[in-house]
Amino acid sequence: MKKFGIFMLLIASLLFAGCSSNKASNNVEKEKTEKKIPLTVSAAVSLTDALEEMKEIYEKDHSVDLTFNLGGSGTLAQQIQQGAPVDIFISANQEWMDTLEEDGLVKTSTRKNVTGNKIVLITSADSKIHYKSPDEISVADVDQIAIGNPESVPAGKYTKEILHNLNKWDELEKEKKLVMAKDVRQVLTYVETGNADIGFVYESDAVTSDKINILATVDESLHEPIIYPGAVLAKTKHEKEAKEFLTFLETEEAQNILEKYGFKK
Repeated sequence: MKKFGIFMLLIASLLFAGCSSNKASNNVEKEKTEKKIPLTVSAAVSLTDALEEMKEIYEKDHSVDLTFNLGGSGTLAQQIQQGAPVDIFISANQEWMDTLEEDGLVKTSTRKNVTGNKIVLITSADSKIHYKSPDEISVADVDQIAIGNPESVPAGKYTKEILHNLNKWDELEKEKKLVMAKDVRQVLTYVETGNADIGFVYESDAVTSDKINILATVDESLHEPIIYPGAVLAKTKHEKEAKEFLTFLETEEAQNILEKYGFKK
């Protein structure tokens, strides 16, 4: 009986040790989860699909929790100027990044050119418009042309530049043919739903939709180069993690994802 008692005591000790070990292991896993660093990335809305795919890949190998604040670059820059808690800013043009840099709101040494894009002219899939170039646009053919608001949307600013260089902006504006959208995704929606006859969006937005046709890719000589710069915000509390994510965006893996969605550095 004495030996049996000792045996049972030994078994109990081993079970207790196993439970303690499992508990400790669970605590470690829980601690790892709890220690994930939150990173907020304010980025041009045209990057939506590419960033969402990167998020899943990146979070598997890094102890961060990525949150994307997506919109027109000008709107995002103004939010940052007003004190929005952001760790990384990715703009669809150099101008808004320049503005934040001049304001001392980004860490200049971290600034990188992440990727590039093209402007395309689109119409709905069932449209009878068959322009081969934006130079063919006529006020007699269209009622509404959707573009991003040039004041806050880089795609709209590029579009205004294109139409000016084609000597069409003044006439289209005078005839009230232009519909200003808050970002390129809204332009896409206007054209998809037939609320606009044609529109100007990034190639990366156009390839996400099967409800539109790309009529023409705009000649790049008609506008400034489309470059997406990224930088770490000066007031970030997670500079190391923010820098690491920006570095990841330059990797072959990230660049392949960007190319998949119509971007090219």
